Amino acid sequence: MALSLAVSPCPNDTFVFHALVHGLIPGTPEVNLTFADVDVTNTAAERGEFDLVKVSYAALPWLLDDYELLPTGGALGRGCGPLVLAREPGLDLAGKTVAVPGDRTTAYLLFRLWSADRAPERIEVVPFHQIMPGVAEGRFDAGLVIHEARFTYQRYNLTALADLGEWWESDTGLPIPLGAILAKKGTVDPAEATEWIRNSVSMAWANPDASRKFVLANAQEMEPEVVQQHIDLYVNEFTLELGRDGLAAADALLQRAAAAGLTPAVKPFL
Repeated sequence: MALSLAVSPCPNDTFVFHALVHGLIPGTPEVNLTFADVDVTNTAAERGEFDLVKVSYAALPWLLDDYELLPTGGALGRGCGPLVLAREPGLDLAGKTVAVPGDRTTAYLLFRLWSADRAPERIEVVPFHQIMPGVAEGRFDAGLVIHEARFTYQRYNLTALADLGEWWESDTGLPIPLGAILAKKGTVDPAEATEWIRNSVSMAWANPDASRKFVLANAQEMEPEVVQQHIDLYVNEFTLELGRDGLAAADALLQRAAAAGLTPAVKPFL
């Protein structure tokens, strides 16, 4: 029986899951792959649509009844947080319109925690690829961006008002928990799935050339050097194993969010 998997087409996900998706790991089932941005997978997982799925850590409070967090394959790290961008430095966000990539993304949850005393007038959920052009053209006063935008926003003559990863790390001392891999309860054995994904990560690191064509084909017109920067930043030790720091980061985010009334409370991972 085939396993359904949903991840983003971003280079970190295609790099990590290449071996699993292409049947290169002995003993794994056939995988039916769906590419979708994280704002789509967050809501699809709430409907139970996939066996394995990449979601935002911010969406976990709505998903953990039906899914189990796996300790591998996700996106956490340091120096990789979302950015708040605008056309002019020092913009006061109070009363402004801010474009965000999804209302249950980790980026937006961090933004809400960070901007509690400078709340914008209006939030617009916009497909990720429309945010930077929209800010540059004046359709939005500011935008919240993720992923490869860290390397490309200057092309739009934009400035970074805040690096929410730096803010989070300085405030907590923990890595920033961005994307999580979940396994559907009653459908996927979490221990087996963890082993499959760990093997896929290890194979990607051992032979990066094997996945290059697959990664570039799905990289949404990113240049090869930006693709490599993306992989180097988002595929790290936490991808292989969350570990205590990774779980502590997830706990810190979700406990703070619940205390602020932004998400339902969840049982701590540690």
